[in-house]
Amino acid sequence: MTERDEIITLGQYRSNPCHSTVRLVSVLWGTTWYDYLTNVLDSEQLSAEEVCDLYIRRWQIEEAFLLTKRLLGLAYLWVGLTNGVQIQILTTLIFYTVLTQIVQDVAVALHQPQEKISVEMVFRSLYYVAKAFSRGENPDVISYLAERAQLFGLIKAERQRHREKEALHRQLWEPLPLS
Repeated sequence: MTERDEIITLGQYRSNPCHSTVRLVSVLWGTTWYDYLTNVLDSEQLSAEEVCDLYIRRWQIEEAFLLTKRLLGLAYLWVGLTNGVQIQILTTLIFYTVLTQIVQDVAVALHQPQEKISVEMVFRSLYYVAKAFSRGENPDVISYLAERAQLFGLIKAERQRHREKEALHRQLWEPLPLS
């Protein structure tokens, strides 16, 4: 058994008067059980696999903050006045939105999931797009990046731990073949 999906009630004792019914999804990843709580009680509405996937994706906001601080330079404020700080934050977030759209479009052009495209390498490759514009080439940004994806290192390398994680995910969630 690699998965348990049950409805539980929290706060059954006088010391904890909370009476909330929640769904506990437990999944065995390797040798460790991981427990996830959700208030969506219907497994038809939210499957156990989706509960686990949502938990994994909850860190995407932290990754976005890391990128805007480290890669786009928002860790340092250029001015001290409130108006200047607001301008810096807003322009950085607007650029981050445009960069994310470029990453999405490159992923579609390369027939890859967005998670396999390196945001940092796309950002660094924009320098070469700008150089092409300055030479008068006037390239389509997405096509230019997609054609040079290997040269620019836009597709993340698949590491051993990623292959192992994917194999474990398939083993856990794919249905058994009918015999």
